[in-house]
Amino acid sequence: MTIRVTRADGLCRIVLDRPDKANALTAGMLEAVRDAAVAAAASERVLVLTGAGTVFSAGADLEAARAGLAVSPLWEEVSAAVAAFPGLSVALLNGSAAGGALGMVLACDLRIAVPRTRLFYPVMRLGFLPQPSDPGRLRALVGPARAKLMLMAGARIGAAEALAMGLVDRVTDTPEDECAALASDVLQAPDGHVAAIKRLCATG
Repeated sequence: MTIRVTRADGLCRIVLDRPDKANALTAGMLEAVRDAAVAAAASERVLVLTGAGTVFSAGADLEAARAGLAVSPLWEEVSAAVAAFPGLSVALLNGSAAGGALGMVLACDLRIAVPRTRLFYPVMRLGFLPQPSDPGRLRALVGPARAKLMLMAGARIGAAEALAMGLVDRVTDTPEDECAALASDVLQAPDGHVAAIKRLCATG
């Protein structure tokens, strides 16, 4: 397993921890992220996903992808677990995110990126379909034309452009500080309040 999970004071932090491989994801890592997100839902108010080093994730590990991981249902299971988290979920993008790794990013409530971040989803070039929920979540954030720009035209979106189109919510050189500020009210809220507000945002 090459992820790190810490829990403290209502916050669960999941770190993709394979920096020598650009945090490329294996089946074991996906299972661990899924299980950690499910476990956090029972007791934590904030879920933070980030990567070690200077890249969030390069997507699927190439060897694992060739062995079938590229079309595994695990990607969708991870995204579903993150999306179902009843508190505030934050993707802290310490660098670029590619391919299937974008699924867990799109499933988060908020996305904070450092300026060097690049986002891309090269399914057209690689000959795979995106995971079922990813196009809908992408379209909800950026609109249908820009979703096609990424999924069909393979565009690589830099941090400034991602901010302008609504793909990320903050771009900063101090993402940890920004994440702490955004999570502060959630961590101090009365019991049940966070989930109630999230439900209202989903149905309003």
